[in-house]
Amino acid sequence: MRLDWIDPPAGADAKPSLDELAAIGVHHERLELGDAAFQPALDALKAARGYVEQDIVELRPDTPGLEGICAKFADEHLHTDDEVRFVLEGEGIFDLRSREDQWMRVTVEAGDLIVVPAHLHHRFFLTESKQIRCVRLFKDASGWVPHYRSEA
Repeated sequence: MRLDWIDPPAGADAKPSLDELAAIGVHHERLELGDAAFQPALDALKAARGYVEQDIVELRPDTPGLEGICAKFADEHLHTDDEVRFVLEGEGIFDLRSREDQWMRVTVEAGDLIVVPAHLHHRFFLTESKQIRCVRLFKDASGWVPHYRSEA
């Protein structure tokens, strides 16, 4: 995981800290890849937080409608359920609002587990590789609809 400020608050360090992520309710950890070594950790997270659904999503440069899919998440939005991703391959970018309403950029890569809490404004992008494969966890798939800040 890489952390950067897009628009740092006055007097902020050059890069955001894990404490700043924790302050907005974001959970991050590194898990082992390979032969489903990560599954016990995901099962523990599911039990602790009430996630009941698990699937895998994969985006690649040749995914039909990739630009349209990505466009749905490029504008600032939130979900009424946590957004949980464990990256198996590739990488992605979450722009998250800090407590001071400044943008933090979190780049996740293979082995990163991130939980973006419900009701936190964010955006999501693919990196230049345009490839990511993730395990997703849900409490209820219907809670994962984007609600755009511009519509609030």
